[in-house]
Parts: sequence; C-alpha cells; structure tokens
Amino acid sequence: MSVTVTINGQAVSVPDGATLLDACRSEKIDTPTLCYLENLTPVNACRVCVVEVEGSRTLVPACSRTAEEGMVVQTETDRVKHSRKMVLEFLASSVDLSTADSTLSGWMETYGADPSRYGPAAPPTGDRDQRHAGHHSAASGEVTETVAQPAKIDNGLYMRDYSKCILCYKCVEACGEDAQNTFAIAVAGRGFDARISTEFDVGLTDSACVFCGNCIGVCPTGALMFRSEYELRQAGVWDEDEQNVTRTVCSYCGVGCNLELHTQDNRIVKVTSPMDHSVTDGHLCIKGRFGYEYVQNLDDDLATTPIDVVLRGVREK
Repeated sequence: MSVTVTINGQAVSVPDGATLLDACRSEKIDTPTLCYLENLTPVNACRVCVVEVEGSRTLVPACSRTAEEGMVVQTETDRVKHSRKMVLEFLASSVDLSTADSTLSGWMETYGADPSRYGPAAPPTGDRDQRHAGHHSAASGEVTETVAQPAKIDNGLYMRDYSKCILCYKCVEACGEDAQNTFAIAVAGRGFDARISTEFDVGLTDSACVFCGNCIGVCPTGALMFRSEYELRQAGVWDEDEQNVTRTVCSYCGVGCNLELHTQDNRIVKVTSPMDHSVTDGHLCIKGRFGYEYVQNLDDDLATTPIDVVLRGVREK
C-alpha cells in the first residue's frame, strides 16, 4: 500500500508507514537533520527538520511524522526557515561545532544563521557536571552562555568532549535498545544543565559501558571521538584528504561484520562500519571497532605511545 502527500505543490507517493522525511528525500528535497539517523529510532530532539503541515497548529518534525493520505506539506515557508535558523543559531552560540559534519555549516549559510549576534561566549565555568541543576547566576546580557567544559579522557579507546554536545540523543539510543542494550548512558539534568551522563555520574571505566564505541559512530559533532583521532587532531596531523577507506570483514568471529578501515600513512587510525550493511547496520563490538592494533607492524609500545608520535615515526622512515 502507498499514500500520496503533496509536498511544495507536488504529489508524492510513498509506502504506507513512511515518514515525511522519507517523502522529502524521495523527491531530493534537502531537509536538514541532526538527531536523525537511519539506523536509530527518531527522538525529535533537534527540531531542524520541522516542516509545515496544513491544518497543524505547530510545525512538525519530518523525521518522525508519518505521512498520511492527503497531507499538504510545505518545507520552505518563512515560518519553517525562521525556525530552522533560530535552532541553528542557538546551537552554534552555545556549542563548539568546529568538528561537526560539514553539511551543518552549509545549512547555517542557507538559513542565514548568525550565532555571533548573541554576543561573545562567556568564559568556561569549569566542570558542568558539578553544577547544581536549576541554580543559575543572573545573566549579564553581555555574553552568551555555553556548554564549554574540559574534555573527559579516562581510557585509551575514546574521549568525550561535551563542549561539542548538542544533546541529539543518538549516543543514548545506540547504547540502548537500538543497538547495544547496555544502557550505560542517559540524559541527566534539565534545561541548559542537561547533559549526557553515566549512572550516578560515575567514571566511564566504572560504569556499565562495554566500550563498543557505537556512540562514537553516531555522534554528529565530534563530542565523542576515537582517542586516535583526537590525538592526531591535537598534534595537527589529522588529514582526511590523505586517508583511504578500505572495506573488509572483521576477523574476530564468524558473524561477518563489515569494517571500514580508515588509514593514514599506512596505519589504521580508526574503524567504522557501513550503515547499509545488513549484519551491523553501522554498529560493532569492542573487538571490531578497536581491536586492530595487532595488524600494525611497528616496534612502538602501542599501549603507551600516543598515535601521533607513532605516525610521525612512520613519516620519518
């Protein structure tokens, strides 16, 4: 069965159960998304995909609203564009988006988002995890509050930089029933103090985390990042233009998970999995995502040597 909706004056037929986002994409209508991913359940968190539906009092999220027969949808009205602009401005004024997907800067340009109009960023206030939720100092009106905070580096596999977190909930969904079913993380706090946290705010190594890294694979802003990538970026030698991506099959078991090996200077710098693969849907276990050091034929002590030092050694050989 199929349903027919009208999008920007054009009749569009989609399968029964498809979303408005599916309908838009079938017609190659560029609809921005941040919290949406094909292999996760939509959570309607970012609201940049909103569209206007005739008869609806409010704008509706295209990523989760099911297409219904006879719907009349507009994706580029002044109301829609203004809403998207404001969402992008609020995010960019409070969050470090320097390592976000490159499409985000394109959307900001498209909708004329100018986060600088809210003023300069306020100085960091230290560890935001220790702030008492709901208690705020009076705003001066001269600076913009941000989520700036120190990066959390407590293991050798990945790091967390919540100054780049937009609370898209993707990591929570991937850690939960959409993929891993570990439920090691969730959103704690309310309002501007909302943040991703472990149970009882314990350290990651003391939490239920199994270090599968599926949260990294879905993060759109670099708030969660491979330790290898982070160290290379810090050293100024991370170069995606010089990287090759090779698709292969994980060698640890017989499930058949596909891997994408990202290599730079003939060294694996990170491992991902294609979302269109029927076995993984983009998700991996700790062995598949992080257990690749055994293929590196180097003399360095890989347990203690930062990867940027290793790569520089490779370049000098």
